[in-house]
Amino acid sequence: MVAPRGLQPGHRGRTDRRRGADLRRVRPLAAPPTRRFGASPPGLRGRHGRVRRSHIATRGNRPMRRFASCLVLLHLVSACKHEPPPFVDEREPCAEQNPLRNLYFGDLHVHTSYSADANLAGVRVTPEDAYAFALGEPVYLPPQGPDGKGTVELRIDRPLDFAAVTDHAEFLGEIDICFDPDASGYDSETCALVRASDPDTFVRFGNALTKTPPERFPEICGADGKACPDAAKGAWRRVQEAAERFYDRTAACSFTTFVGYEWSASPNLSNLHRNVLFRSATVPNLPTSYFEATSAEDLWRALDADCGSLDGCDVLAIPHNPNWSNGNLFAPVATGDPTADAELAALRARLEPLVEIVQHKGDSECRNGLSGAVTAPDEACTFEKLRPDPVEDCGDGTGDRGMIGLGCVSRRDFYRGILMEGLEQARTLGRNPFAVGAIGSTDSHNGTPGAVSERGYVGHFGTLEDTPEDRLAFTARPEGIKNNPGGLVAVWAEANDREHLFDALRRREVYATSGPRIAVRMFAGTDLPADACDLPDAVARLDAAGVPMGGVLPDGAGPVQIFVQATADPGTNEAPGASLAQVQVVRGWIDEDGTPRIDVFDVAGQADHTPPDPDTCTVAAVGDRSLCTVWVDPEVDAGHTAFWYVRVLEVPTCRWSRYTCLSLPPEDRPAACDDPDVAWWIQERAVTSPIWTHAAAP
Repeated sequence: MVAPRGLQPGHRGRTDRRRGADLRRVRPLAAPPTRRFGASPPGLRGRHGRVRRSHIATRGNRPMRRFASCLVLLHLVSACKHEPPPFVDEREPCAEQNPLRNLYFGDLHVHTSYSADANLAGVRVTPEDAYAFALGEPVYLPPQGPDGKGTVELRIDRPLDFAAVTDHAEFLGEIDICFDPDASGYDSETCALVRASDPDTFVRFGNALTKTPPERFPEICGADGKACPDAAKGAWRRVQEAAERFYDRTAACSFTTFVGYEWSASPNLSNLHRNVLFRSATVPNLPTSYFEATSAEDLWRALDADCGSLDGCDVLAIPHNPNWSNGNLFAPVATGDPTADAELAALRARLEPLVEIVQHKGDSECRNGLSGAVTAPDEACTFEKLRPDPVEDCGDGTGDRGMIGLGCVSRRDFYRGILMEGLEQARTLGRNPFAVGAIGSTDSHNGTPGAVSERGYVGHFGTLEDTPEDRLAFTARPEGIKNNPGGLVAVWAEANDREHLFDALRRREVYATSGPRIAVRMFAGTDLPADACDLPDAVARLDAAGVPMGGVLPDGAGPVQIFVQATADPGTNEAPGASLAQVQVVRGWIDEDGTPRIDVFDVAGQADHTPPDPDTCTVAAVGDRSLCTVWVDPEVDAGHTAFWYVRVLEVPTCRWSRYTCLSLPPEDRPAACDDPDVAWWIQERAVTSPIWTHAAAP
């Protein structure tokens, strides 16, 4: 037997496996049969785990029967909780729609040759190539051969359910001009250097975005700068065409694409970047870039105005890499006018319900040793940190130069600190602008959505990472061995189409993984069934009695119960997924004295730090394939200002750098392979969106 659809990981339709050339000409038309990935194995039971400051009711996952009742009722409940926008795209309805929601995996942060930095790193992968890669087709990466094409073939280990190409809006027109022989700026020296992937020109383009306002290149754009926005219209149209071509509008709903781009403000080398994602094919004529909007506030207003004027347009902005921002990406709203602050907080909360916390450039969940909430050191917070200790603490302030590994580090550069700042903002503004859910993605600059495998990792940034020596190099900047393969977005949605996925993103019923396809379900409430892990209709009852990840508890008091069910990534025949070590609940709250606090509770499984074999990477720890618990918070109830989110840890496995080192002859291995300060094993993970109390609500 398999778990009910609401708890079943990886449930989706089969993707079209035609060759890339065919996929680039037409979108999938056939309605393929259905397959299921990673159904929960029967008979697997979790182990009772070590507990910190808590009492838990934990039991292993038991076989769960497919339910047939309550669906009509639950559909009505779901509709009341998550009423979607009225606009519905013209398409066949998905044949499979589950009001209790299925789990889909994707990547919402992907760059191709349309992005200036990727292009200058020798990448020639197009948006069409990127979507074909997500479906299982190969791409060809640098170094380039005599024909100018990549020579390294790469395929994803398993197709994705959805993806978005999010090329940088800045320089979209410049790159188009530099590769169009009929364009007036094509023969400029700068364009010749772009086509040659000149390293100094790479730096020159990047530095242009560190100034406020940024300046265009007149030799490419003309003296008035108008040629580049005009050229960007053609590139933007092709971005939309690629997304449309690969969006499966048939009833099979096998693959979903989103139209999107990245806004890439980098003032003083502090990262303020956001990925902009549209709900439908109705989008503005041009993306809003840093040239048009030189602050986040300007971006929000532009998106609100431009999308609001189009029937059927809806949009989200998703900040990423707060670990690069020196505290600037989530700086508190402070105009000096309380009314203006509240209005801006409301706009931000509506447009930015998410943050990308894991990707190629590090993990941004948490970091030990920073000021702020009272909390104990968390050993799992050392995972994939881009900057080593010691670091300067920004305190309540901000800094600069984070994108090159300099300046101070802020507690607001990490998910926990952002969420805690949101609790403080809720008390002062009456609204929480930082009630953000968590997602992961790759930030691939190779056009390779979902290329997250630690084995066979070839980098994500063209010629900057096209050899093992480059990938294993120590550099002053946060790159080389400090990078990682990135993560994925996991979405609980009724169907695999734009509307349902987008609405799930907006309501934050999503989570981040560091790459593995770990399935995690979370509900919270004050009247959940204590034996939910044993019930065949658990999801129906939990959905009726509680709220899912990303939600807000009703106003009132009472002990908070949290249901968590986690299932290990099944992996592939060649690379089976690792087992789970433990499930943890992370709680942030404001106590009766007004002190911010963070606590971590082990609620299922047990900590196991037995490393894999260093010579073969054979996993040593045992772990569980599935864990389930209904945990009761021992001291914070629904009347507090608080949030809870779940972290699921796998057993230790080899980091990508260890696999790469082992692939080299011992005499050719660089110093990083034997450096004791370089982690050679990791614990992959999933981090969910929180559930908030009413007092902490967005």
